[in-house]
Amino acid sequence: MQNKTSLVTGASDGIGLECCKILAARGYNLILVSRRQALLDEIAESLKAQYPTITCTVLAADLAAPQAAQELFQQVQEQGLEVDFLINNAGLLQNGFFTQLDLATQESMINVNILALTSLTHLFANNMTSRNGGHILNVASLAAWTPIPNQNVYAATKAYVLSFTQALHDELKARKSGVTVTALCPGYTATKMMDNPAQGGKLLVPSSMLQSPREVAEQGIEACLAGRSTIVTGLANRITVAITRLFSKMALAKIAGRYYRSNMH
Repeated sequence: MQNKTSLVTGASDGIGLECCKILAARGYNLILVSRRQALLDEIAESLKAQYPTITCTVLAADLAAPQAAQELFQQVQEQGLEVDFLINNAGLLQNGFFTQLDLATQESMINVNILALTSLTHLFANNMTSRNGGHILNVASLAAWTPIPNQNVYAATKAYVLSFTQALHDELKARKSGVTVTALCPGYTATKMMDNPAQGGKLLVPSSMLQSPREVAEQGIEACLAGRSTIVTGLANRITVAITRLFSKMALAKIAGRYYRSNMH
């Protein structure tokens, strides 16, 4: 039986890298996508050495660039590859006051978090539908459930991912397309996003509140393969989501704003 193939964006570290490791262990061939070609080459060689029955294709791409998703899809097609499991994990984050953050950087965040994710989902969902099956995992965030001052554009992009994915899940199911799309909503996760000078301020979060990227990746993959529309990882995060339903959006924004401004440095 031929191995299935998974394409993972943001594959060079964090949740994306853990998704690659999990899927490689399950026998998936991999298409690894991120901006860093050299690092992806190292990861691909390591995974192939550990799992000799799989293939690893490296496609370096900057998903903030115009038409990046379309060019990536075309590269996949030209190489004769069929994607059975798409993981839209690539994402950018900016912390700080909206008017003080660089506009071009925030536009790039919107391009990656919303535009590239939407385009890749459209292209691969159509391709999967033509083959009567496939899975798509879109990485949203716990931030998708709450307006967050000082992280407002990021939270808004993740709210889009959550709403878009839940609606598309219903569409694809109603069409009996055989394609499942799932929104993954992790909370604070121990990745470079928690401490990256390039993304503005640093949010100080107790280590006890951090989930491991491995845990998040495992829960996301399991939920998508099980056909679920949404997965919020971790009991504490699921309780948080339940609590958000008790307050108005404006009340949540005030609470989140006070927390983020007092813990961002």
